Amino acid sequence: MKKILYTLLILSTATFSAQGKKFFKSGEVQLQNPVEKINLKFANDLPFVQVSINGKSYNFLFDTGAPTVISTAVYTELGLEEKHKSKVKDSQKNKHEQIFTILPEMTVDKAVFKDVGAIVMDFSVSELSCFRIDGILGANQMAKLFWKVNYSENSMEVSKDLTQFNLTDYDVVIPFSPRPQKTPIVETNLQGKKIELTFDTGFSGRIKITDNAYNAQKALKSIEVYGTSSVGAYGAGKPAPGYIFRTAALPLGNRSFSNEIIATGNASLIGNDFFKNFIFILDWSGNKIYMKRIKNEPAKLESFGFGYRFIDAKPTVAFVFQEENFPLKVGDAIISINNVILDNLDKEGACHYFLNKVESGQNAINVKIRRDGKEMEVKLEKKEFLGV
Repeated sequence: MKKILYTLLILSTATFSAQGKKFFKSGEVQLQNPVEKINLKFANDLPFVQVSINGKSYNFLFDTGAPTVISTAVYTELGLEEKHKSKVKDSQKNKHEQIFTILPEMTVDKAVFKDVGAIVMDFSVSELSCFRIDGILGANQMAKLFWKVNYSENSMEVSKDLTQFNLTDYDVVIPFSPRPQKTPIVETNLQGKKIELTFDTGFSGRIKITDNAYNAQKALKSIEVYGTSSVGAYGAGKPAPGYIFRTAALPLGNRSFSNEIIATGNASLIGNDFFKNFIFILDWSGNKIYMKRIKNEPAKLESFGFGYRFIDAKPTVAFVFQEENFPLKVGDAIISINNVILDNLDKEGACHYFLNKVESGQNAINVKIRRDGKEMEVKLEKKEFLGV
């Protein structure tokens, strides 16, 4: 959990109308072999797949937290038909009206999906454009197959038969309840409260719960934070106070995970910073997730105490740890980090530094900022917070 900002939650916890809910049941899939290998690229803590539509290749996010989505550009290019319009609310509580369409066919390696229900979205907003995605392979589409996912080897396999995967060493079994768009919801009991977590491969962070689910008295250790640390389909949420804390136990399915680090926010999610330590199998037939640990990395929080995002290509402090005398504030304009000038970037340059942070791999940084028309320079050292 070295990277607090900026986590991506495109349509996690999205809500849909009754018409939209029925829409996601459409479609079918054909495989050439009992088990098919699927291309996977795990980059910037997010999984991507290459899909083919009408012989042309597109970059899609593999996102259990969302239904299938295609970009406005792809929708126009293919000349698809609008089936209906409906309002969709994203993970940051922002609401927009979207077109719903049927994608006649899309191919992922040798898996051929037909008549897939999809939402049409503009991916050019905020930081989303930096990922250059053309769409989302979503849960309504995934639910038609069994998926075996291994981020550490960039590998994925699919089958119509769960017995094709040897479950012997998958000692973590987590039942889930699917939402209408098939997004898996897993249950935990945290600090005496029942909490429903979205099992979300579109969330690059670790674990997040809603602000009202947090109990300060029952946290082992905590740090107060302020700002906004994630971006949804329609942009970022408003700055707000929150906490990052360590909990003694996090029960999931038949296991309990100790000393987990959890952040508060406006959604309850479990994401890729947790999943990347496992190989996992998604089973919508039995509504179960099977997990086999491949890395034993304890939850760790290392940070310079702030995070930033690019607003109109300008890096701006968006998130700070509420430490005494901490020199940065939400809204500070960042001029440079370690003498790398970030103040005068075009959109392409801003995306480069959004995806390849200057401070990555550094233990100390010099940050030059502008606040109220005045420039100042501060030196920050990376620290470990919430140590066991």
